[in-house]
Amino acid sequence: VTTGIVGVPVNPAARAQLIGLYKQTLDELKARIPEKAVYRQSVEAITSYRLNILEQNEDPSLIEKLINAGQIEELVGQAEDEIRLIAKMAEWKAWEPLEEPAPPRQWEYFKKAALTE
Repeated sequence: VTTGIVGVPVNPAARAQLIGLYKQTLDELKARIPEKAVYRQSVEAITSYRLNILEQNEDPSLIEKLINAGQIEELVGQAEDEIRLIAKMAEWKAWEPLEEPAPPRQWEYFKKAALTE
């Protein structure tokens, strides 16, 4: 049995490990990131959704299909990365206002043109 991904071995305990990682992610968010931060809200929503799928299903193939973000072994790696990112986001305090105001027109590039019919 193989994952078909070079360097990624099959993890027979991936479901249980992922449940633990998702619970840890939610705990870390609550402890380190303000409730109103968009980052926390986004990660909580995705993580809670995925945790619910894991708790309701035991078949790794079905879990992979429902989550639709890679093989279960890859999901473990993604969850580990997210936990590390939470620590960085807490350090950076990305939700706080900028130390200096943004220069005029800095964000104009990202504005979309009005739709015309």
